[in-house]
Amino acid sequence: MLLTFLKMSIQAQANAICPKCGQSHIIPIYKSINTAENPELKAKVRDGSLFLWECPHCGGVNLAKYEVLYHDPERKLMFWMVPGNDFSESQMTAITNHTKAMGGYKLRLVKDMGELMEKVLIDDAGLDDAVIELCKWVTLNELKQKDAGLAAKLRFYRLEGEGEARNIVFSFAKGGQMVGMKIGWNVYEDCEGIIRRNPSVRPVEGFVRVDAHWLESVVR
Repeated sequence: MLLTFLKMSIQAQANAICPKCGQSHIIPIYKSINTAENPELKAKVRDGSLFLWECPHCGGVNLAKYEVLYHDPERKLMFWMVPGNDFSESQMTAITNHTKAMGGYKLRLVKDMGELMEKVLIDDAGLDDAVIELCKWVTLNELKQKDAGLAAKLRFYRLEGEGEARNIVFSFAKGGQMVGMKIGWNVYEDCEGIIRRNPSVRPVEGFVRVDAHWLESVVR
């Protein structure tokens, strides 16, 4: 059963209630996604469309929240999206032990669609998610020096440019709109150097959340 879970994209059905009209419907969901078997699902994760469903009664578009394991064998990635903290420790331990034999896997826990999308985008850009979290921390501190009341949550959006002229683009909500901001490649290199010189900061083995809370716990 475990190997099937890891090697295949497993689709299921779930009951969902439209928050706009209150009607109940059966919608398709995924228990696991294997991008080698179904590469088209990766694009739907990247743009978030995999988790949207349209109510056949009122036409409202809603977000489906469910647990799913995203597995990219080529990139040796497993991102487990678990809304809330209700997950099976035994199952995660079994998968962690299994991936040890395959070597080099990056295992991450994420809590929502936005975090899952971001992890995929970061890896596609060839970047390190731990370094990106440190870049966010540095950038937010600089922003707060200019605006003490700022309570922004940065999201990685894209990497643009080439060579040393590359920029990392973050997005965040401000005044009811999404705003973009760029940081230079030198910031990423500096943060990468800090983590390289402090290996204890690296995420521990197994499924871990690498986010702002994780960073706060290791930089104190």
